[in-house]
Amino acid sequence: MAGHSKFKNIMHRKGAQDKKRSSLFSKLSREITVAAKMGTPDPDMNPRLRAAINAAKAQSMPKDNIQRAVDKASGGDTEAYEEIRYEGFGPAGVSLIIEALTDNRNRTATNVRTAMSKNGGNLGASGSVTHGFDRLGLITYPADVADEEKVFEAALEAGADDVTSNDEEYEIWTEAEALHEVAGKLEPILGEAGGAKLAWRPQTTIDVGEGDAQTLFKLIDVLDDDDDVQTVWGNYEVSDEVMEKLG
Repeated sequence: MAGHSKFKNIMHRKGAQDKKRSSLFSKLSREITVAAKMGTPDPDMNPRLRAAINAAKAQSMPKDNIQRAVDKASGGDTEAYEEIRYEGFGPAGVSLIIEALTDNRNRTATNVRTAMSKNGGNLGASGSVTHGFDRLGLITYPADVADEEKVFEAALEAGADDVTSNDEEYEIWTEAEALHEVAGKLEPILGEAGGAKLAWRPQTTIDVGEGDAQTLFKLIDVLDDDDDVQTVWGNYEVSDEVMEKLG
């Protein structure tokens, strides 16, 4: 188990959770519906659904919205969503992995390609980016869930590989196949996780300066605003000084 690290959360830039609530709820609902349809509507028997519901609760999504998303999976008119991954490059050569859930592949591909080309990025071929990332399990808890020693000890006992942290949360990293087992062992100690999902963790990061960071964050914001896009991963690192300048 690696020691304490200040590795920044590469899922999104600081403050990205302030995105429009309606758009966020739409994405969360879609993930819940897909998870329930692919498995069972019982979260106790469906790890992916349980993680999706926990993520929705962490964003204060109303219980009625969550239940409607679960019930929608058993409806005859449920959209046939498919999972798609796009790979490409942003400003300063930053590698980006864009994960989407869509019922219209052509629409999503067009939207992603347009967002990239208009905001300093370009799409790459399949496999052009993922070779620089590791596919791992990621479990998140808010920073105030417990002190560092308790979180690290709990993660170690549960079989996690690494723990990183920032001002907002703890990130507990696992092997991909151990994600839900580790999450299950952590819950009695730390409570329900804020999120538990498969993630792309970069093997190396690129330091991005102020100008490129501003363009990069605009690109990520445009991608995030698309209802089909679930998560944008990247190998960028931005200093606290630059973040302060950008506000």
